[in-house]
Amino acid sequence: MQKIYIDPSYTVFYEDRLFDEYNPQLNRDDMLSPFVRLRGALAEQGAAIHTADYLFKNVESTPEPSDYYSLGISNNYSALTSLSAVNLKAFVVMEPPVVAPHLYRELPTLTSAFEHVYVHNTEGDGYSLEGVDRSKLRQLFWPQPRADVIEPLWQNNHRQHRIVVINSNLKPVSFPGELYSKRIETMAALASVNAVDLYGRGWDKWWSRNAMWLPYWRNKGALKSIYKGSCVSKYEVMSKYNFALCFENMAMKGYVTEKIFDCLYSGTIPIYLGATDITSLIPENCYIDYRNYSSAIQMWRYIQSLSIDEITKIRQAGRDFILSPEYKNYYNSMLDIVKCYK
Repeated sequence: MQKIYIDPSYTVFYEDRLFDEYNPQLNRDDMLSPFVRLRGALAEQGAAIHTADYLFKNVESTPEPSDYYSLGISNNYSALTSLSAVNLKAFVVMEPPVVAPHLYRELPTLTSAFEHVYVHNTEGDGYSLEGVDRSKLRQLFWPQPRADVIEPLWQNNHRQHRIVVINSNLKPVSFPGELYSKRIETMAALASVNAVDLYGRGWDKWWSRNAMWLPYWRNKGALKSIYKGSCVSKYEVMSKYNFALCFENMAMKGYVTEKIFDCLYSGTIPIYLGATDITSLIPENCYIDYRNYSSAIQMWRYIQSLSIDEITKIRQAGRDFILSPEYKNYYNSMLDIVKCYK
């Protein structure tokens, strides 16, 4: 039987917890669904998959032929390079340079060791290609959990004509291209016209490490005035609003995460800023492109002018995209990386 091992993004997913669909803490909002589906597809093909800690336990013995994939942990694969039975198949760089700059500095070594390295763009937008084997680079489509919208939430028509933000309070590790500060400044501007509600962890920890930077302290009063606490289900909270501020952590070509899809699943219109090529990835009639407005207030005035029919049309366009063949790039992302189809 073919053995496949995945090193997850965080060790909390070891002991096969990456595939534990019944874990309410780790599988919030079905975030593990792409990996559960991957395991099921591999099982149908007669292959077994486990998290990489099971492989590491047997490194000193003679391991069976196996394939190794990493989702961002970079300090484990070097112990496997001397093992002829272990194939280093793919390294997946899910975080952008503002979150994990060390992974982009390691790209020359990663492209030397692995058959493929998946990044958000293969053109060096936001990072350096010096010393990188570009023939090994592949575009990453962020794995998505759902094949359709969440029907009961999407159908909710009793929504507040306001903007919701669901983000944890964090600050970037590296600053070129970061959008953390833009997100904070936009929330503060919208707070001045009572247009926004903020959910997420850490915004009330005024003395935490993530609060120790100027954009946060400059706008602390505004953030405090709009903060509603954390939430159990981002989908359920979003479904109570017509609009959601959907800013990625970085402006970079190809960098599209779960944020915009969370909105589309819930029937909430994204106000998007992030991937510089977003219109080539997701149809522009599915969202409000924040780049089209000179300020948050101008954008808010546009939102206020939208009729019910116009809002319905944008929401429906988002649903149509989720059901389109183009969306399959995201829904089948892990199947494509492991080259397995169900």
